[in-house]
Amino acid sequence: MTRIDDTFARLRAEGKKAFVAYVMGGDPDAATSLQVMQGLPGAGVDVIELGMPFTDPMADGPTIQAAGQRALEKGMTMDKTLAMVRAFRAGDQKTPIVLMGYYNPIYSRGVDRFLVEATEAGVDGLIVVDLPPEEDAELCIPAQKAGLNFIRLATPTTDAKRLPKVLQNTSGFVYYVSVTGITGAAAAVATEVAPEVARIKRSTDLPVIVGFGITTPEAAKGIASVADGCVVGSAIVKRIGEGQTPAEVLAFVATLAAGAHSA
Repeated sequence: MTRIDDTFARLRAEGKKAFVAYVMGGDPDAATSLQVMQGLPGAGVDVIELGMPFTDPMADGPTIQAAGQRALEKGMTMDKTLAMVRAFRAGDQKTPIVLMGYYNPIYSRGVDRFLVEATEAGVDGLIVVDLPPEEDAELCIPAQKAGLNFIRLATPTTDAKRLPKVLQNTSGFVYYVSVTGITGAAAAVATEVAPEVARIKRSTDLPVIVGFGITTPEAAKGIASVADGCVVGSAIVKRIGEGQTPAEVLAFVATLAAGAHSA
């Protein structure tokens, strides 16, 4: 059982939906980013997705691309991202952390080295958006053996033929991308998401968490009501990019979490 598994088991026992928040590691700088990250559990966040900045983030919309660029310009590296996790773990041993990003920085570091360092830092899971199931031997299976959950994305275009392949080695939860396209591009609609979530749940016992296109507490409640929880990224990152203080960002996060938890 990982922290992710424990968290979803606890939420299920409490009859609550999960609220997952994404922030980019090192945005707008390492110190501010850590301050926001450390405040997320107190704002009601159940699982933290921590972005690994990368120079060619092809699945990300302008908001998260800009966040990654800001982080890289301030000198954010994989070493510093893992150091953020260690610093967070010094004060919080309970909240799950999922590293989210692309394979290139992991490959460059070396998979074996990365998995050892990530596990020792206190990472619980990985979302690597550009590694399809056909490449599971590259990272997914070694990560599972190292005790990390490997979380896969399903999308509106993941048809009945493709879904079993996507679910094959997935663990922790399934991340359902509610809209086609890049992050932050369109609004998620609960009535459209509900049948897709139900379709996925017929094929897996894993929690299904919905992300992309959720920007308000009302939307968080609506989406969480038809899934096991929701993820918000761009709406949070946008406020960081606008220069809001950590306290202001966390106050906004708290409204989203309250929305999801009231579903």
